[in-house]
Amino acid sequence: MNTTGAPTIERLDVQVLQFPTDAPEADGTLAWEHTTMVLVRARGGGTTGLGYTYGDPATAQVATGLLHDVVVGRSAFDVPAANETMSRAVRNAGRPGLIAGAISAIDIALWDLKARLLGLPLADLLGRARDEVPVYGSGGFTTYAHDRLAEQLAGWAEQGLTRFKIKIGESWGTRERRDLERAEQARALVGDDAELYVDANGAYTRKQAVRIGRTLAGLGVSWFEEPVSSDDLTGLANIRDAVTADVAAGEYGYDLPYFARMIPAVDCLQADATRCGGLTVWLRAAALAQAHGLHLSGHCAPHAHAHAAAAIPNLRHLEWFHDHVRIENLLFDGTLDPSGGHLRPGREGEPGLGLTIRDDVAKHYRVHL
Repeated sequence: MNTTGAPTIERLDVQVLQFPTDAPEADGTLAWEHTTMVLVRARGGGTTGLGYTYGDPATAQVATGLLHDVVVGRSAFDVPAANETMSRAVRNAGRPGLIAGAISAIDIALWDLKARLLGLPLADLLGRARDEVPVYGSGGFTTYAHDRLAEQLAGWAEQGLTRFKIKIGESWGTRERRDLERAEQARALVGDDAELYVDANGAYTRKQAVRIGRTLAGLGVSWFEEPVSSDDLTGLANIRDAVTADVAAGEYGYDLPYFARMIPAVDCLQADATRCGGLTVWLRAAALAQAHGLHLSGHCAPHAHAHAAAAIPNLRHLEWFHDHVRIENLLFDGTLDPSGGHLRPGREGEPGLGLTIRDDVAKHYRVHL
């Protein structure tokens, strides 16, 4: 508990918000029509910090149940200590999945709270390694018809983005021809000089992924995300060695040992601060990747990641994911501008993450459990 005289974490307020998609969406292995955010506000010292994760509504019950009382009363400045306390508290409940999401949302809120209490942008509190955070446009869902995909890619291009990712592996890898046709379409739309990425969300078998990957090489695809399940580390390593595109995975990492196991199997490590244990663990995953000569790429939730992304030297880029960008722009004031393909977090001097909740919007989308 807090014995330092520093501001104390007084309480956590948690709510669930559910946002319909703007069109039916699917990737290689899942379809959805809404996206759920679990929003945490950490209060202390007359200030409020915010954090969030995307996941099941039950995540909120973990935050208000298992985790609330082990965090409240602690120093608002000792965020790693609070993170460790939360990790220990869930030992018998099982950390991976929604429990890790709850830890993550609280951890992000605590970092935001600390930075606000100190009157600093979070990137300045952490210490910058860069002024700009490169992003890539991400969406291109398998449900999109030609016109919708073209519209989305053109929108990113108009903002100055030069990196684009689409979903492939449709229907668990059973529509290879359409996957390749959509990749050809995307290349034609973004031009030869742009970076083109694909994400199969684990839909393919090992040899199928190699065949697809070698064909995609002819389109200049340079990033092949989760060609097989991220649980298949041997398969990822085999595919990495057989294709020219960088093989990436790691978004389902819920603790630091996961990333240690993943590193030998990928060209670029991914990590999601809203899943892995918050910014505390995300920064450690970045250091782990750097120690093995790898870049780290931030997965989704761009406004939760941007400041921490500015603090690591081995950042590859941050995912400007359609669903989450749309939600974060709707819910928050102070969102970032990706013009030119880069974010510039904290350059206006706003404290913390620089976000303010639009309570009228939150009220409209709130789910009462």
